Amino acid sequence: MSTEPATLISRFLLTGQCAIVTGGGSGIGRSAALLLAEARARVAVLDKSESSARATADEIVRRGGEAMAQAVDVTDEAGLERVFAAVAERFGRLDVLVNNAGIAIRGPALDLPVADWNTVLAVNLTGMFACARIAARHMKSFGHGGAIVNTASIMGLSGGLYPNIAYQTSKGGVVNMTRALALEWAGELIRVNAVAPTYVRTALTAGLLTNPEITATIAAATPLGRLAEPEEIAAAILFLASPAASMITGVILPVDGGYLAR
Repeated sequence: MSTEPATLISRFLLTGQCAIVTGGGSGIGRSAALLLAEARARVAVLDKSESSARATADEIVRRGGEAMAQAVDVTDEAGLERVFAAVAERFGRLDVLVNNAGIAIRGPALDLPVADWNTVLAVNLTGMFACARIAARHMKSFGHGGAIVNTASIMGLSGGLYPNIAYQTSKGGVVNMTRALALEWAGELIRVNAVAPTYVRTALTAGLLTNPEITATIAAATPLGRLAEPEEIAAAILFLASPAASMITGVILPVDGGYLAR
């Protein structure tokens, strides 16, 4: 019997690799951390909430994986430096960063306080840049390249359905930051890609989705006729992080049920 199928399937695994997941305590980040661990990565779960990070890490361990939890705010660059160094020391390498931490403060552009605008961009764009840069430095020092997967959004590639100007702008920045870093770090064999999810059933969208009319409008705007689940975004993240995507960099992968195809 040919061994080729097993060899191909193994390219979707992260055996022996170390992955950091920011915003790993809930939503897409939690699902990504659990799936990467299932793909045999050793996972560092980072979250602003220590209890949430710990809950995800504990779940990985209960399932037979290896994980650690760290509380950190992605707007704290010095704190990020300490945490990434601790992860690299614990696991002896750094191969994957799932750059996922993010927030949203919704409001019409004419009414949104500049302080709220600054808060969203500090987390969603500047914080993501800081994490990517620190991760890339570690990956370069280990000399074997790596994979960074940023969480962008369909809102970074479209005007969206509802006013959310700071979030939309930050995710547009993530889209082009992803492309720019992919080009800059290709020589270091560090691949940089992004997923662009549609509306996903997480705490970030809970305020919108309590309104059944809004949920129906989103479903109607989506050719597949429904919202996404966190596990569906995690599957795309795993693909982009894995050796199966070894020739893919600078790509923004919509996971949107056809939303952007209209």
